[in-house]
Amino acid sequence: MADEMSFCVKDVLKRPLFARAQLIAGQNGCFREVRWVHILEITHAAPYVSENDLILTTGLWLKQSLQSEMEFMRQIIEHKTSGLCIEFGTTIDEIPEEMIAMCDAYDFPLILFRQPVRFEEITQDIHSFIINRHFDLLKRLEAYSQKQQQLILQTSDILPVLRLLHTYTEMHVVYHSTVSGTLYYPEVGQDLSEKLTKKLQDLLMAGEQAQETRLASIGEREFLFVEPVICFGQIFSYIGVITQQPHPTEYMTLLLDYTAKAVATILLRTQFLEEKIMRSQNQLIQDILSQQIDSEDQAQMRMGLPSPGQHNYNFLSGIIEFEHNVLATGPERMETVNQDISVLLRSLLKKFQMHHLLMMKNNQFYLLCAKEKRAESAEEALRKHMHALIDGLQRFVDQSFDGLVYHVGFGKIRNSLVESWLSFKEAYQVIEVAQAMPDTKKLYFYDDIGIYQLLKAVPQDFLDHFIADHLGGLIDYDEKHHLDLAHTLAVFFRCRGSKGDTAKQLYIHRQTLYNRLDKISLILGDDFTSPQRRYCLEMALLSHQLRQSAKK
Repeated sequence: MADEMSFCVKDVLKRPLFARAQLIAGQNGCFREVRWVHILEITHAAPYVSENDLILTTGLWLKQSLQSEMEFMRQIIEHKTSGLCIEFGTTIDEIPEEMIAMCDAYDFPLILFRQPVRFEEITQDIHSFIINRHFDLLKRLEAYSQKQQQLILQTSDILPVLRLLHTYTEMHVVYHSTVSGTLYYPEVGQDLSEKLTKKLQDLLMAGEQAQETRLASIGEREFLFVEPVICFGQIFSYIGVITQQPHPTEYMTLLLDYTAKAVATILLRTQFLEEKIMRSQNQLIQDILSQQIDSEDQAQMRMGLPSPGQHNYNFLSGIIEFEHNVLATGPERMETVNQDISVLLRSLLKKFQMHHLLMMKNNQFYLLCAKEKRAESAEEALRKHMHALIDGLQRFVDQSFDGLVYHVGFGKIRNSLVESWLSFKEAYQVIEVAQAMPDTKKLYFYDDIGIYQLLKAVPQDFLDHFIADHLGGLIDYDEKHHLDLAHTLAVFFRCRGSKGDTAKQLYIHRQTLYNRLDKISLILGDDFTSPQRRYCLEMALLSHQLRQSAKK
């Protein structure tokens, strides 16, 4: 039925006015869709033709050189027109063999009228037919949309939606999801099922590069035509049909698009319902944070892990903190944003087949993820999934929430769930460092923040004394004279003592830098660049920046 809604070159040849026409080249292009008819008698075709135009001509341009003729053909082929109809005998009596060969090479239909025809009658006939078919297409799509809406209101099951698509296409319908597996309606054989699953998995692996409708060959005369199901800017599944047409029709494309949106609606509704249910698991994260769980097996059972065991899983804890502007956003809108982000995070974690808990508290999301140890690279795979999670979140924020700022931190991967409170503590330290130090904005894991691990572990009183002992004089001078010698020294060390690079980074003249360095030497002593002294000063500068950020 979906095939019937296309109007192709093969259908044009069945029209009464084409009874005496002959297809002399491009036989394999008969499935090219025809959307309009265009009369053209000039050699510069490019500005005047559109995709899927069927071109009528008396062939006046064939009176020119062969080079001009071939250039004309190249233009209309590159513009993806449907085909070319030439009236024989009015101005020309032969078609160059080179032109016929080109049409065969590109599967471009070349139709010949050996007797005079009235182009006006052809355009009226085909245009009327196309308009009527288009009106019929809209009526069928409207009926399909209404039935789809009824199904969505009646059930959260995807199978009835697939059954409805099959009714309208009379083709095998395929649904593939990383979470729920693959569904077929009607059922297919095992060999075809394995072949289709492989094709769909390849599409999902392509990720965001495959967000458009795709056509893949699955046999000599069979094709898989699929549409991605997109929620929050992410691909979560694919809906498709098995067709024998190498060129999908507009009707089929629209049917799949409608179906993909219906499936996305069902998935989102299901996810929001699950979100309410999953909130009851927040208590487990609360208990872990307050260190009120001693039994590892009990903790894993409460998390719902399939096979609890002491060393079966890697656990990773993280925090995502959002900087909401409550005055600009409003509390109700902020709650809606948090809800959408929560559903997105759960959907992504499901997509990665990750056991997880998620707790939302004020402007923070607490994530607790578990992944089975199936390979030596399990920890690396876990980190890779978290990077993909951050990428997905960033895309959603860019598309939906202009200017929304957030920070992400993950603690160390651990073998014990009851020790996850330590990972949450580390995750928050990563966020604190990222907020304080601009150079660390893209560091999301505790293992990556290096020396800041040590600085965050040192007691604050000791750190304050250390800063005062090594930088106290410089900080006091800055406060009294409203200078920034501490920052100048930090940049000077970062540039490895290069005065030229330091001046460039500070946007000051070299002589100004020389004056500042002289003042720093006077306050700290001439040996401030010696290795031992420099180590202490660099540590004190990093600690000072962290403390200043914490105060802000």
